[in-house]
Amino acid sequence: MPWGLQHFQQARCLHFITFSCHRRDPLLAEAQARDVFEETLECVRQWYGFYVSGYVIMPEHVHLLISEPERSPLSLALQMLKQNTSRQLRSAEGSPFWLPRYYDFNVWGQGKRIEKLRYMHRNPVDRGLVNRQEDWPWSSFRHYVSGFEGAVEIESQWTARKRERMGILTSIGPRSQDQDRSKHQNRNPEQNQNQNPDQNQNQSQKPHPVAKNARRVGHPPQISLDGE
Repeated sequence: MPWGLQHFQQARCLHFITFSCHRRDPLLAEAQARDVFEETLECVRQWYGFYVSGYVIMPEHVHLLISEPERSPLSLALQMLKQNTSRQLRSAEGSPFWLPRYYDFNVWGQGKRIEKLRYMHRNPVDRGLVNRQEDWPWSSFRHYVSGFEGAVEIESQWTARKRERMGILTSIGPRSQDQDRSKHQNRNPEQNQNQNPDQNQNQSQKPHPVAKNARRVGHPPQISLDGE
């Protein structure tokens, strides 16, 4: 975590997180390494009970837009995410995989949320890795465009509608500890847009942490990333 930055990790805002590989080396340059990071992110998301609004995995750094975890401080969830990916991906010599700190920007309101999503999704194009945002599989862009379900569950209107079709009805708030324990006892990582966002920038959003299969009222604001 960078020196001099104040983090409001109990404020129920979204967090725009950035962390980098050791010495900013391209340790995520291989597709297999990015796949491992996605799978580990989803496992940690489920265990600690946060939701992911967006992400992008670049060759030497990662951007996440996530909520407060339900079952731990944000710093602990990120620590476990980094440790678990490091164990799987670092070289035999045992050199560090990640820089030890991370950058955390508190995101309030729909307009700033869309701004961060657009920034993340444009990153691979701006860097010259691909010509179009949809050509980079390791981000949340394709989910917002089409509802595509990748390795990481994205909290969006697509996801809310899917829950409704499945008959998962509402209620915001923490689930019982017994329910969480039985659902996630074998997944402890410590042990092993579919419409124009500009139409909605005046709508406020107050994000609430939800884990996979958590119940949530209504739909998130309609957004898409057209024109990015």
